Amino acid sequence: MDSPKTPIESPSPIESPMESTHQDPITLESDGEVNSDGMELPTKPKESKAIKIKPNLSGNPLKRQRKLTSSIWDEFEMIDELDASGRMQCRCKKCGVKYIAESSHGTGNMLRHIKGCKGKIYRDVGQLLLRSNASGSIEAKPYAFKIDEFRELLSLAIARHNLPLQLVEYEGIRNCFAYLNPDVKFISRHTIKNDISKMYAKEKSKLNDLLQRVPGRIALISDCWTSVTTDGYMSLTAHYVDKNWKLQKRILAFTFLPPPHTGAALAEKVITLLKQWGIDKRVASITLDNASANDSMVEGLKYDLDLVCNGDYFHVRCCAHILNLIVQEGLKEIDGAVLKVRECVKYCKGSQGRKQKFLHCVQHVSLDSKRGLRQDVPTCWNSTYLMLDSALFYKKAFLHLQKTDANFVHCPNSEEWSKIEKICKFLQVFHEVTLDFSGSKYPTSNLYFPNVLKIRLLLKEQLESNDRFLKSMAGKMFEKFEKYWSEFSTIMAMAIIFDPHYKFQVVDWAFKKLYDKSADVELESFKDKLFALFDEYNSSTLASSTAPVRLQRSKAPVINVDQASDTFMEDFDHFDSDEFAASGKSQLQQFLEEPRLPRTSSISSDMEELCEQVAGMVMNEEEDGGEVDGSDTRMASGTIV
Repeated sequence: MDSPKTPIESPSPIESPMESTHQDPITLESDGEVNSDGMELPTKPKESKAIKIKPNLSGNPLKRQRKLTSSIWDEFEMIDELDASGRMQCRCKKCGVKYIAESSHGTGNMLRHIKGCKGKIYRDVGQLLLRSNASGSIEAKPYAFKIDEFRELLSLAIARHNLPLQLVEYEGIRNCFAYLNPDVKFISRHTIKNDISKMYAKEKSKLNDLLQRVPGRIALISDCWTSVTTDGYMSLTAHYVDKNWKLQKRILAFTFLPPPHTGAALAEKVITLLKQWGIDKRVASITLDNASANDSMVEGLKYDLDLVCNGDYFHVRCCAHILNLIVQEGLKEIDGAVLKVRECVKYCKGSQGRKQKFLHCVQHVSLDSKRGLRQDVPTCWNSTYLMLDSALFYKKAFLHLQKTDANFVHCPNSEEWSKIEKICKFLQVFHEVTLDFSGSKYPTSNLYFPNVLKIRLLLKEQLESNDRFLKSMAGKMFEKFEKYWSEFSTIMAMAIIFDPHYKFQVVDWAFKKLYDKSADVELESFKDKLFALFDEYNSSTLASSTAPVRLQRSKAPVINVDQASDTFMEDFDHFDSDEFAASGKSQLQQFLEEPRLPRTSSISSDMEELCEQVAGMVMNEEEDGGEVDGSDTRMASGTIV
C-alpha cells in the first residue's frame, strides 16, 4: 500500500506529517506539479513563491493539494495532529489557542479571535488603552488595529491632499506603517485606487439621499474651464438651505466636457447630470458667466426643467464677473500717473539692494514696513487698486527715496499724487463690492441691490466730473454697466426685501432715485411680480404639505457683513414708506408691514430670539396634544429668509 501523499518543501526530503514536529505553516517553494509518488516533476527555473496549503492527514491520496487562500492564515498555522474527534486543527501564532480547521467549520471564529488576541506584541505601552473591568479596577486593553479603517483614512488622505496613488508603494512609507503596526498589510496602488472609487460611490450615495431630503428648491452654479492640454471641463455646484435654515453647498460634478462647447451640448450635459442626481424637477435658478453659449444653454434648459414662474427668474448672471468686465473696460486706458506708480514699484522690487534702500526710507519716515508694496497684474483689475493703495501708504517713503537715489526718476509729482488719490478712491468702491459679492460663508443675494445701486449712482456722478481721465473711464464703464445691468435683476431685488433691515422700503427709495417720474409705474410692476412669485410658492407649498414640520434649533453663528460704515445708505435710514397699509393681508403683506430693523444692527440676536419663540410655540402645541400645521410653519419660516 502506498504511503500517504503529503506536501513537500523543496529541496527537503519527503516527511510524514505524523512524524514531523515542525509546527510552522507547511509551504511549497515551487510552482511545479507533483506526480502520484509525491515527487516533484522537473520544470523550468522559476521565481520561488511560498504557497500555504492544507495538509493531508486523512491517509487518502489527493489528486491536487488545496491552497489556503484566506488572509486568516497569516495569523494561524496548521498543526500535525487531530483532535479527539479526528478533525484537523490549527493554532494562533501569537497565543497558541487551537481551533478546528475543517472546511465545514469556516474561519469566522478565527477572525473574531484575531480582533481581541491578547498575544499580540506592541512596541510601547502608549499603544495600550485603559478600560474598567467588571470588578471596577483599571486594566490595559490592547489597541485594536482595524485594517478597513486604516485603508479608508489612507484613501481619504490621498484624495484630500492630491497625493499620488503610488504613495502606498514607497519603501519609506511602508517602513513607517510597519513601525506603527507590525501586523499592517501593505497594499498596491491598484488596491488604493479601488478603495478611492468605492469611497466616491459611497459618498455620492450619501449626497444623493441628502439632496432628496432638501425641503426647498436648489440653486445651481456652473462654469467651464480649458486645461493647458486644451481639454474642456465643466463644474456644477448646488446651493440650498437645509431644514435647519443653514446655507449649504455641494459640488455635484467636475467632469470632462468634449467638444463642441455649444449651448445645446452644454444644456444636454447639465440635464444629464441633474437627472443622475434626481433633482431635475427641483431647480430654482442657475448662475453663469456672460459667455454667449450660456444664453442658448439656458433657453434649452427651460424646456426640460420644472421652473418657477415659467423660468422668468431661472437665469442669474454672475455679479462678480460682470463687475470685473465693467472695471476692466475702464482700465483699458491707464493714466500716466498710474504708469508712474507701476514703474516705482518695479524699481523698488528690482534688486535686493533697492529693496534694502527702500526699507531704510520707510524706517526714516516712520511707516510700517510689514504692509509691503503690491505689484499689479494685468488680468486682475483689483490688483491695480491694491497697488495704488499701497503706493499712497508709502508716499512719503517714495518722496524720500527720490531725494537719496539719483536713479529713481519715476516718482509722481504732487499733481499726479492727487490724481492717484482720486482714482484709488473711485476703484475702492468696486473693490469693496467685489469682496461682498465673493463671500462664501454668508448669503450674498441681499447685498446685490444696494451695491449695484451704489455703483450706478457713482458712475453717474463721475460722468459729470471735471477730471477728464475719470470722466472718460466712467463713461466706458457706464456703457458696459448698461449692457448687463440696464434692468435690475428682479429676483435679486426681491431678495433684499426679505432682509429685515431693508424690506420693501429700500426698493421704493431706490426706484425714486433711479427712475424719477416713472418710479411709481416701475414700483407697481415690481410689486405685481413679487406677489405673483409669492402666490406660486404659497400654492405649491400648501399642495406638498402632507406632514407636520418639526423646527430644530440651530446655534450656528450668523455671519454679518459690516454695513454700518456705508455712508451711501445713510439717506435710506431716514426714509419711510406706507406701501402696505391695507386690510385683508397675506403673510407677505404682514411681514412687509412690520417695522424694519435698524440697518446698522446685528441680525444674529434678533433671529435667535425669533427662532426661540417659534420653537417655543411648537413645543407648547405638542405638550397640549395638538399638531403643528406644516404649511403654516413653513410659510412663517419662509417670510424670514
